[in-house]
Amino acid sequence: MPEGPELYMSAQFINQTCRNNLFSGQIFKSSVSRQPDIDWNEETYTISAVTRGKEIKLTLQSITNDQKEKKKCAKNQNKTLDIVFQFGMSGKFDFYEANELQKHAHLNFFTKTENNKSVPMVLSFVDYRRFGKWQPNGNWSVERGPCVLTDYVPFRENILKNVELSVFRKPICEVLLNQKYFNGIGNYLRAEICYRGGILPFQDARSVLEPLLTETNEVKIKSEKPDILQLCHLLPNEVINLGGTGYDPENRDPDYSKFTEWLQCYYKPGMKNMADHNKRTMWYDGNPGPLKPSVEKVRKIKRKKKVSEEVEKTALKKLKVEKTDHDSKAEISGKSKRKRITATGPITRKNVTEEESLKKSKKKSSAMAKNADLEKSTLEAAGKRRATRRKLSKTSVSDTNISVSNTPKNKMAGNTVRRTRRGKRS
Repeated sequence: MPEGPELYMSAQFINQTCRNNLFSGQIFKSSVSRQPDIDWNEETYTISAVTRGKEIKLTLQSITNDQKEKKKCAKNQNKTLDIVFQFGMSGKFDFYEANELQKHAHLNFFTKTENNKSVPMVLSFVDYRRFGKWQPNGNWSVERGPCVLTDYVPFRENILKNVELSVFRKPICEVLLNQKYFNGIGNYLRAEICYRGGILPFQDARSVLEPLLTETNEVKIKSEKPDILQLCHLLPNEVINLGGTGYDPENRDPDYSKFTEWLQCYYKPGMKNMADHNKRTMWYDGNPGPLKPSVEKVRKIKRKKKVSEEVEKTALKKLKVEKTDHDSKAEISGKSKRKRITATGPITRKNVTEEESLKKSKKKSSAMAKNADLEKSTLEAAGKRRATRRKLSKTSVSDTNISVSNTPKNKMAGNTVRRTRRGKRS
């Protein structure tokens, strides 16, 4: 999620881009956005931006080249419109040619062209997940406190005068996300603040902040051993001084490596993580603190690193070089398949696959034939064994019959049976 430094850099980008550009016409909203329409249709106007914590305000101001209109504007002032944006999870501003309008561009401001001689440009609010919001004729949210970047003194005073409130009994890592007091601090900044300040993330916030009440009222930023409120101001400024776009999980910034090298705790190998009571992942090192959740939920987060186009191109070039080196070595050793020649010419990938399939089918048929022969031989052997068993059983039975019939007792019994049968017949 974009935090205070990212919105501050977005305002810088808008001011630098719009400084030499004039805008004209209506403001077009995408059909899928549920945010309010903006009633604005001026022939010529300018755009400027300022930030306050996690909010950014665009100011549209109409201008005219007609002298009569200038006199009217001097009396009634130029028409202005303020639009307050919150970026949500993935909001950002982009500036490009209007004929390449992005799919997720939900609010678009078009530049003015003279006699249609050049292609108009567009300043777009791009939001992939559509969690971002805007409010026409809006002002800074009352629920958000002073900015940690631009209003350091009011920010510090707002916390120290309210430190006795019950909200500061919660863990310090959860209070750091409360935008009423820490406007501009987000998930990666709170992890870096606690880690670099040597603060247990699940320690009582009041016990961390109360010692600052006994200090002098000086609000100068110390360079050696800054306290937690000073870190809330120093670390966002360090991110801004890095250049680029700051936190960018989509890896759209080619210089994103500068930001990842600046991080010391957030998403770093060897660091621990735990879901806080609000189910937000907190990264830390060592002891979490006494107010940690009763059920420790460690999240195994697998984040895909999307490489920028330039890095991807260099990687592809490197892969091609390695592949050519490998092919050359294979050709020298005579092991390359591409050098094999058939009757129809060099072996292509298609021919190779056909040849492999033929080999597999031959192997399969030979194996099936072997199995059939084996089954046949086993059946023949079994038949032979059964035949010999039958033969042996018949011979043994006939021998026993002969031996039994030759006894004199059995002969007499047989004669008696014959006589009785004859008597019955008569």
